[in-house]
Amino acid sequence: MGPDVPLLNYYKQEFFLKRFPQTVLGGPRFKLGYCAPPYVYVNQIILFLTPWVLGGVGTLLYQLDIMKDYYTATLSGGLMLVTALILQMTNLYARQKTVTVERMQIQNTLTDEDEYEFSSCVGSETVKFIIPGKKFIINTVFHSFLAGIMCGLGTWYLLPNRITLLYNSIGGTVVIFVFGWVTICIGEYSLIINTATETATFQALDTYEITALIRPFYIFVFIAVDLVHRFTVNIPVLEQTNQILHILFLFLPLLWALGILPPLDALFLWGMEQVLEFGLGGSPMSSNIRLLVMFLISAGTAIATYFIPSTVGVVLFMTGFGFILSLNLSEIGLAYKHTTISHLTSNKSKTISCGPRIYLGWREFFFYLTVLTLALIEASLLHHFAGFSLFSRASPQAIVSYILIILLIIMWLLREIQGVYLFGIFRNPFYPKDVRTVTVFMETQRRLMEVGVVRRILLTLVSPFAMIAFLSLDSSLHSLHSVSICIGFTRSFRMVWQNTECALLEMVVVAIVQMLLFNTDVWWNRSIDTGIRLLLVGVIRDRLLQLISKLQFAVVVLLTSWTEKKQRRKSTATLITLNIVFFPIVLAFIAISTLLSSPLVPLFTLPIFLIGFPRPIRSWPGPVGATACVCSDTIYYQQVVPSLATALQSALAAGSLGLVLPGSHYLCRFQDRLIWILVLERGFTYCCVTIKGLELQETSCHTAEAHRVDEVFEMAFERQDHAETFTLNLHFGNILTPCTALPVRLYSDARSVLSGIIDSHENLKQLKDDLIKVLIWMLVQYCYKQSKMCEKLDKTTKNKEGSFPLAQTKTFNSTVEKPRPIKDEDTLSVGTVVDWTDDSDLFDLEPSRTRERKETELLETAPGTLPSIPGSVELQSAVGALQETAPAEKLYKAVVLGLPAVDKGKRQEVESLPLVEFSCSYSELLSIPEEWRTAPIPTSKLREMRQRFPEDWYHFVLSQLDFFHLKDKPSTLLEDITKDKALKELYIHGVLSCCFGLFGLDNTVPTPTHVFRAYTGGIPWCVGLDWLTGKPELFQLALKAFRYTFKLMVDKASLGPVENFKELINYLEEYESDWYIGLVSDLEWQQAVLQEKPYLFSLGHDLNMGVYTGRVLTLQELLVQVGKLNDEAVRGQWANLSWELLYATNDDEERYSIQAHPVLLRNLTVQAADPPLGYPVYSSAPLHVPLL
Repeated sequence: MGPDVPLLNYYKQEFFLKRFPQTVLGGPRFKLGYCAPPYVYVNQIILFLTPWVLGGVGTLLYQLDIMKDYYTATLSGGLMLVTALILQMTNLYARQKTVTVERMQIQNTLTDEDEYEFSSCVGSETVKFIIPGKKFIINTVFHSFLAGIMCGLGTWYLLPNRITLLYNSIGGTVVIFVFGWVTICIGEYSLIINTATETATFQALDTYEITALIRPFYIFVFIAVDLVHRFTVNIPVLEQTNQILHILFLFLPLLWALGILPPLDALFLWGMEQVLEFGLGGSPMSSNIRLLVMFLISAGTAIATYFIPSTVGVVLFMTGFGFILSLNLSEIGLAYKHTTISHLTSNKSKTISCGPRIYLGWREFFFYLTVLTLALIEASLLHHFAGFSLFSRASPQAIVSYILIILLIIMWLLREIQGVYLFGIFRNPFYPKDVRTVTVFMETQRRLMEVGVVRRILLTLVSPFAMIAFLSLDSSLHSLHSVSICIGFTRSFRMVWQNTECALLEMVVVAIVQMLLFNTDVWWNRSIDTGIRLLLVGVIRDRLLQLISKLQFAVVVLLTSWTEKKQRRKSTATLITLNIVFFPIVLAFIAISTLLSSPLVPLFTLPIFLIGFPRPIRSWPGPVGATACVCSDTIYYQQVVPSLATALQSALAAGSLGLVLPGSHYLCRFQDRLIWILVLERGFTYCCVTIKGLELQETSCHTAEAHRVDEVFEMAFERQDHAETFTLNLHFGNILTPCTALPVRLYSDARSVLSGIIDSHENLKQLKDDLIKVLIWMLVQYCYKQSKMCEKLDKTTKNKEGSFPLAQTKTFNSTVEKPRPIKDEDTLSVGTVVDWTDDSDLFDLEPSRTRERKETELLETAPGTLPSIPGSVELQSAVGALQETAPAEKLYKAVVLGLPAVDKGKRQEVESLPLVEFSCSYSELLSIPEEWRTAPIPTSKLREMRQRFPEDWYHFVLSQLDFFHLKDKPSTLLEDITKDKALKELYIHGVLSCCFGLFGLDNTVPTPTHVFRAYTGGIPWCVGLDWLTGKPELFQLALKAFRYTFKLMVDKASLGPVENFKELINYLEEYESDWYIGLVSDLEWQQAVLQEKPYLFSLGHDLNMGVYTGRVLTLQELLVQVGKLNDEAVRGQWANLSWELLYATNDDEERYSIQAHPVLLRNLTVQAADPPLGYPVYSSAPLHVPLL
């Protein structure tokens, strides 16, 4: 697609132009796609202005001094309540009046596209169009009362006298009064008449009609500030705030239209995250429930601190709870539950491990207990004996500050040298030069791993205790019952453990500022304590990192819109010019989005920047990992996740992935697999992540971006000139920055073309001979395994009878069918053409027949029936002796198509299974099941198989059996079984039966097409196929043997011929134990991947190239390259995706914003979004990775 593909197609443009004015005005629909009577528009205007009229009545009475202000508000509110209830009742009446008609109509969820037939000004259709009504009765009442309250308080809020007192300006009063009432009318209309679709959409569905409450909520927030100002003593700051908010109140419609103000669910989740992280020292959580519970517990801890009377008690309480709340409490509790259960069941294992998410042993328990005890002792002793001295250059707190500065520098250096790039620009000279093989990489990275261990010790043990010493020595802790101290120090004591790296940076900044300003009388020293200083530095640190990321993102979008030719549109030059001209406004937008911690939205991913609404760090409302577009590729990601989580454990602990914060995004690449990692939460010795797998079937856009990802990683990891020069990161502008390579146990995928192997005449000829050998080995192994599962032999029966009863239950005698006169009427009957259809091809090279025919349709006929097709051969496998002993047994016969023609009136000899009398009683252990001996095989084919039967191979296979499961076995057991001719005849018959089903009676060399169809299970129909498929277990064995034989043919062609029987046995045993040989579409293939079979092989056919291909998956430890993504670039593109699909409904698969962008990785980012907006093929539940 070209760069000038429409941002919105024509249909969506019409839809958007109708929806956006409705959003701006709060719900009135003045732009329709069809003609409507004028009264439809007039009615909407009247309803829109009704709150202003009702509020105006009260305002007029107040201005004329007829009523007090609160009576005025009550009157306006009451009138609005009555009006709202009347409107809702009108809608209910209209719906009941047309209920019969509505039941016959198909409801369309896109009400914007419905066409109404208006009959009158107050007709049912007019009422339902203007006032759609509520889905729930409770909302009908609740929203009506809310509308009355909002109108009453709005009247009070916009009283002219009150506004004049605030601004002392008549002109300002008029402006605020007029446009303020426009804001209230918009809120009232959205609440009670028709709820507009909001540009700030978080949930895909509004099940409980919460969207109608968004605008009233923000109106109430502004009014609440004014009420607080009214009923409190004059506070200058509060008065100034009220003045600013009155002006901002006029711009609420603009903020709603631009989608800057968040929906209520996103607002509360975002608010709890911000307060928990910056006010209480916690971390964003992986789920809404965890967030709510942790928020309440953390808030309760901060409140409880205020009521503790002792300073030592406060320090102990904050230290202890700061440590405890920074742990992964839910997982520890779950692990403790499993530990208790294991002890009750007398399980003495020291470590409890139940899946990847639970890990708790006695070692970890004692470690946590020891660290907590030492922290409490240190904090109490330092605070009690040395916490009274004020800060000075020689005070104990200053000495600890020097230690913290040294620790920060050391840890920062140790973290930087763990990655492939320094500062994301210069290649790290200490990083391994060659990362193509795991062994060489691990050998050269050993020193970095040792450095990582040192850093882990400093991060986990040394730094937290040094920071606790800094906090415990602060003199501010002796001032009890201060809200600022309770909040600031509760946060600080917890941050020490929750996010040690950031806490260390914050304390070093505060310590340096204190050293520079400790003798000066400035606001920093005079008005705030150390806890609040740390809080402010923490907020500044977070917002500064966001600002840098947003600026980088904005610059990349702006520059690549011109430098990338495929992104250059006709409007690009104009947009760049506008960005330069309005640079201050663009910078202000970036600053505001940074302050709100909301995404910077590039509209349609063009350099048109808007402020997105604040939302949780996860960006999506649903549970993590709940949905994914599951397909056959999902299993490859399921297999790799446990191993990848283990690799992430060491990388996160060593610092190879840089500064890891909640909301960080990482991209992993290996062959055709792309893995997206999102960090959800971070705590002491644990990190919670979710892993997503992107599609393997690469589209053109996917391929273009994946190719750029490969280039970025190749430049970082695989360039040979790293050893010679000090290289730079040439892809610095890309949102992906390479970090490190992780050794992960996964499948490598190798594909090859089998031309020259599968179409070789010699190979295909040898295939049939090898198949006989593989079938012998397969049948012997099957019978041998079955014998191990059987019960012990009945020695008494064996001694009396001389052979096993099983061999005597059913016997078959060789007979020769007597010729029967053929009547002249023996012609082609109607029954013969039942299976022929219009789609049948008489000239098909591989004739096929439906396998759904029952075995009785082919093999069972009534006695005396004649062959239906002249020249066919009738085979019967029963005689009178069998009929006498087993009258219920049926006679078997088959009509064999494709055999040489026989003269009329003649018969071909048919031999059935002879009487089985083993010369060795133990031969019964290897006897083929009886139902497998009933194949209708001609005598001539049986004689031919006896000649082709590889007796040496048969004896060798038997000689490999051990029979260890038998007791008191004779020493000559194997020799006696080998000499048993009856057993040999059974295997000859069994092998011939399988070959008969796979190839029929034709001795010609199979074609490549026949081999491919037989491998895939779509075997061309032959006379023995129906019999073979009627024995499912035998059919699966035969199919498995054929696949083994084909793999053997490929191996012999690639590695050379098999020299002896021992080597052939090794091949087959390896196939059995270490390989799965089948099809990618098989369920067993998926099971083999999840069970981590070492090797998998599949045969395929490329229809485009017309060649047969082989695919081999090999399980091994390989290097997966990991890079860090620009967090704000991901959040911004996801915010635009949410707006485009949920509001503009721009679901065009070829839309501009989903096209390949090699620098922004736009297509991959869209894929990684949560469904239904994105389409990852795999999404894991939150994975709690231990870092201890």
